[in-house]
Amino acid sequence: MSTATITAPIGKTGADEGRIGLRGNLRHIGALVRRNLVQIKNDPETLFDVLLMPIIFILLFVYVFGGAIAGKGNQQEYVQYLVPGMMAMMGMNVAMAVGTGVNEDFRKGVMDRFRTMPIARSSVLIAKIVVEILRMLLATAILLAMGLLLGLEIRGSLLEFAGSVLLSTVFGAALMWIFILLGLSVKTPQAVQGMAMLVLMPLQFGSSIFAPTTSMPGWLEGFTKVNPLSNLADAARALINGQGAVAHPALITLGWTVVITAVTMPLAVRKFRSKT
Repeated sequence: MSTATITAPIGKTGADEGRIGLRGNLRHIGALVRRNLVQIKNDPETLFDVLLMPIIFILLFVYVFGGAIAGKGNQQEYVQYLVPGMMAMMGMNVAMAVGTGVNEDFRKGVMDRFRTMPIARSSVLIAKIVVEILRMLLATAILLAMGLLLGLEIRGSLLEFAGSVLLSTVFGAALMWIFILLGLSVKTPQAVQGMAMLVLMPLQFGSSIFAPTTSMPGWLEGFTKVNPLSNLADAARALINGQGAVAHPALITLGWTVVITAVTMPLAVRKFRSKT
């Protein structure tokens, strides 16, 4: 490969991607995934959030709020309600880290180097998504392990259980595109975190993740019905518990997944190409 090809002008992104082809794109994604995993290996502290966050949250809500929400002595039933809902929360919290990481890579000049290389621009962002999905699955596994220690029962079939994890994963992957776009649009990682929290807090607590919505005011209960996190939590809960309506909340969750990805993925790739 010639030096001229390696230092191809940034402005030729569209043509470059067209010439690379599917096999080349997959090869580039694989190489970038390995690069990101090596970074995590060299800096294991970046895993602290996915290792500790599920443990802290489940203990906090079960033992501090569980008695008040489910009644004293009913913590085990609350675990049965809470853990499937928290699977929805894991994806959103991990997704926030993607935007922060992309923003930091631009500030350090890493992304500028990638954009001078003859690789598909989308492969850089897709590799980020793949690695964060792995981190999200790790966080989900720790959450479920803690849930089992606290008395969680997988009452549905193995297929239903796998479906709950898959549904949470694909929705979390869609959310990552939102935060990548945010990370490419603001100037600092602190701004990414601040703006993300403004979105995260109302969506998480204005949902059925932590408590049933029947006791909420009418206007807030109406919001929870259209909140995608509520639908994801309800679907995962029905699948793990082996009872309750699954089709309606699952279809709404998948609908949100498709819409979010279709809208934000092209915008994020375009922003990545044009960002200076």
